[in-house]
Amino acid sequence: MNGLSRWEPFRGVAILQDQVNRLFEESQRGGKADSSLATWAPAIDIHESENELVVTADVPRLKESDLDVRVENNMLTIRGERKMESNVKEENYLRVERTYGSFSRSFSLPNTINTENIKADYHDGVLTVKLAKREETKPKQVKVNVQTNGR
Repeated sequence: MNGLSRWEPFRGVAILQDQVNRLFEESQRGGKADSSLATWAPAIDIHESENELVVTADVPRLKESDLDVRVENNMLTIRGERKMESNVKEENYLRVERTYGSFSRSFSLPNTINTENIKADYHDGVLTVKLAKREETKPKQVKVNVQTNGR
């Protein structure tokens, strides 16, 4: 008598998805399995407060000299390069999953930003760029006097 086999209706779909994912990964790498050839870009968060726009980028293990932050024509550009460890020979690596090389991220800035007042700080692998808003665009509070009974 034959043994029972477990019915897994989506098993074929999962296998197909893995094959398609591998196909796309290989095509992005030019058919090579070397992840060091892949491009990378740091993850970036942007949030706004009443007085400024704050851009935060994860750029671990970079030196300040490897980063370039510029604002030109209302466009914030962050460039950098993450270099491979120079004290380890390439042939000694058994696996390389982190990506290396140059990156460039650009963001269009609103007209409310004062491009003359920008501060950047790099600490613990996180780049924080603070872009102050122009005074005339900051919200203003106006006190309203309410009169009752015609007074």
